[in-house]
Amino acid sequence: MKNGHVCLALDKHYYSVPYRFIGKKVKIQFTANRVEIYYKYEQIAAHPRQGRKYHYTTTDEHLASSHRYLSEWTQEKFIEQAKAIDEAVAAYILMVIENKQHPEQAYKSCSGILSLARKVGHERLTMACRRAHSYGVYNYPIVVQILEKRLDALTDEDQQDKMAMPQHQNIRGSDYYQ
Repeated sequence: MKNGHVCLALDKHYYSVPYRFIGKKVKIQFTANRVEIYYKYEQIAAHPRQGRKYHYTTTDEHLASSHRYLSEWTQEKFIEQAKAIDEAVAAYILMVIENKQHPEQAYKSCSGILSLARKVGHERLTMACRRAHSYGVYNYPIVVQILEKRLDALTDEDQQDKMAMPQHQNIRGSDYYQ
């Protein structure tokens, strides 16, 4: 991946590799407790194995924030692309980046969020980012969920109506329990 991490597909967890190996094909060996990453039979990284899906385990020495030219993905690039859609999307992308320990860890999420504009259009993506921001959740899966469930089209009033208690003869009110 372009963000300096490899994915252990079994756990769907990402582990960092030294930045000079970005774009290189590596091998991953793992046990129940440890993940080792090799390039041409030489161990280049080792991490304790984590089971949290879609999270990152990063060694600071592996990342090269000062060497961003090694990757075409930059924080500024994502924010500019988001501004071309809407300021609300740019603000959301900025929060996605700021909520990660290292900006590089957010690049895949940013790319995914911005790619949704081609599928659903600028207006729906803008509304989905606004709703996700109102939830205080800053990641790709929440934006996808909002779009799939069409929550981006709901107004605050619609959402309150959906959450209101339905009228039904088997529902007892507060008077019943007096």
